[in-house]
Amino acid sequence: MRTQVAIIGAGPAGLMLGRILERAGVDAVILERRSAEYVLGRIRAGVLEQGSIELLDAVGVGERMHREGLVHDGVELSFDGDTHRLDFTSLINRHVMVYGQTEVTHDLMNARAASGATTIYEASDVRLLDFDGDGARVEYRKDGQTHVLECDFIAGCDGYHGVSRVSVPASALQTFERVYPFGWLGVLIDQPPVADELIYAHHERGFALCSMRSPARSRYYVQVAQSERVEDWSDDRFWDELRSRLNPATAEALKTGASIEKSIAPLRSFVAEPLRFGRLFLAGDAAHIVPPTGAKGLNLAMSDVKALGTALVEYYGEKSAAGIDNYSQTVLRRIWKAERFSWWMTSLLHVFPETGAFGRRIQRAEFDYLTGSHVAQQSLAENYTGLLD
Repeated sequence: MRTQVAIIGAGPAGLMLGRILERAGVDAVILERRSAEYVLGRIRAGVLEQGSIELLDAVGVGERMHREGLVHDGVELSFDGDTHRLDFTSLINRHVMVYGQTEVTHDLMNARAASGATTIYEASDVRLLDFDGDGARVEYRKDGQTHVLECDFIAGCDGYHGVSRVSVPASALQTFERVYPFGWLGVLIDQPPVADELIYAHHERGFALCSMRSPARSRYYVQVAQSERVEDWSDDRFWDELRSRLNPATAEALKTGASIEKSIAPLRSFVAEPLRFGRLFLAGDAAHIVPPTGAKGLNLAMSDVKALGTALVEYYGEKSAAGIDNYSQTVLRRIWKAERFSWWMTSLLHVFPETGAFGRRIQRAEFDYLTGSHVAQQSLAENYTGLLD
């Protein structure tokens, strides 16, 4: 089989890149090691920046998002029970949309299926070959047979644990990483959310987040130590811990229920450089990881593939390599700004045992400065809703 672009990974990044290329007449085949059902079963983030909303509209898959998504004009921050709402609309005239990553994936997957574009699920033993030469190829196994996909370029959109980044020689890659000494214990329930907008709370016992997936489905998180295990957390223990970290009025209004999903996610900041290796490009979580505090992971992936898709369309349509030659440095500028914001939000809202009482006093001073400064609030709103290209 031959294609112009082989896309590794059928998550939202790979599917969006495939959609961008398809609409421009560039042939692309997507390879995914999991089944379509598995991909759709992943529980992931759900806050879309305005740039991501506009991109989904631009590729013709935004109708259900606008019908079912929840427009949020701000967020609430809390520190030891003191609360402050940031109104994005009044601060910078922008907003975000709560619409789950699973739903984004579903919409892109349906559009690809309707168009007849090729996606190969359950492709195992994927190997990326010859991407440092004049052409590239991908070998994989499917239904007990070995197959070869010849291509001009490979787009690695297969996540942090995928094959794309590890196919690059170690000598050609530089990585930057910070692993945080805690994780997020998350619970999903079929109950209305406690508030109309997200609540980010700092408490001496640790961080908490009140989020949602729909008007009837809520997602809650508490900061836990790396050593904690999901099986040690009953639903009752979780709700008691969450209430203790929230403003009393919010805790009183909280509607609890039996968890339909419960998991612990580790937190890390990670960036790989560069993001182009001959005919191989990295995008999304294959290229970078951010702690979820700033709601940047999915949005960064959308930004990456928008830039990469535009560059590849330019290459085929205008016979210009300028876009693909500049891809890495272009997206890394945005990536590092998002990494900074996510690190800052994480530093403000979490308890770091190693910083002690001095660290918490600094965090309190940061919170007081933020809530007392219109300019500081504009800066947070600008970063949270998405930096403009």
